[in-house]
Amino acid sequence: ARLARLSTESFDVDGTHGGTGGGNHITLGGVTPARSPMLRRPDLLVSMLTYWQRHPALSYLFAGRFVGPTSQAPRADEGREGALYELEIAFAEVARLSAQTAGPTPYEIQSAPWHIDRALRHLLTDLTGNTHRAEFCIDKLYSPDSARGRLGLLELRGFEMPPHFQMAMVQSLLVRGLVAMFWDKPLRAPLIRHGANLHGRYLLPHFLMNDIAEVAADLRAAGVDFDTAWLDPFTEFRFPRIGTAMIGEAELELRGAIEPWLTLGEQTTGQGTARYVDSSVERLQVRLVGADRGRYVLTCNGMPVPLLATDKSDVQVAGVRYRAWQPPNSLHPSITVDAPLVFDLV
Repeated sequence: ARLARLSTESFDVDGTHGGTGGGNHITLGGVTPARSPMLRRPDLLVSMLTYWQRHPALSYLFAGRFVGPTSQAPRADEGREGALYELEIAFAEVARLSAQTAGPTPYEIQSAPWHIDRALRHLLTDLTGNTHRAEFCIDKLYSPDSARGRLGLLELRGFEMPPHFQMAMVQSLLVRGLVAMFWDKPLRAPLIRHGANLHGRYLLPHFLMNDIAEVAADLRAAGVDFDTAWLDPFTEFRFPRIGTAMIGEAELELRGAIEPWLTLGEQTTGQGTARYVDSSVERLQVRLVGADRGRYVLTCNGMPVPLLATDKSDVQVAGVRYRAWQPPNSLHPSITVDAPLVFDLV
């Protein structure tokens, strides 16, 4: 396809470089359902779910621009009160049922294959209960309802088609490394109540880059020689640098960030009933280096920007949400466009 001058990238009207919106979902399974690692070792799926929940970068760094509770691949803890409490009960049930029916070797299914489906099916869904629209889709793992649902497959839907084939190879290598790591050493760790941080700091590139660096460090500690620099193209593609300016001794950098868009209510159109996505609000990251907190205030269009401290004492970051355009189908359609954004160091 590349030799035919076809590519998996697009450009918006304002020049924003992005993906095509198509999926690059990674499907894991076996030659036969009985050989599926997810059925042979149910703790592998529990380990992956736990690790993804503890590292939001795995959910947001490789996804398309449409993320959030009404997207095509919402996280298990996104948008539903009490989801983590129920997941913890389900994980305990998977462990209990697996221990009761453990097979003699790792090459045999160690529990009734439908146990993991029954334990997790109603938790790995979107807000409406759709089992296919979930970050971890187990529609075809081992459902007692139909033969088509008993293929031993796990579908990871949080991956958008990247603009270059080598980036897709890095995604596959990352997932293969994590599967190998958890096969050798299952993860037993508490789920994290991220709260406002999930759609706050974890949608800013500074914190996501630190989070994915921890994932790469875990792989290296487990014997998988994964270089963090291989993920730099994803950072630059997902969070393009808008610009950098030196103001005296301080450096101000602007980068694109992630804004979770919401699906609106049903509306009647000429073709039938539709539900629009409000893509009018965007977010960018402000990164300020070398400005004394007690001396300077950063403003955006005259409003003080609440900067967050980071692991480096002279680096501060913040996210700025703004209305980029004003479509008739959006939340609060009477609020006008905020651009241009003017930043001042006072």
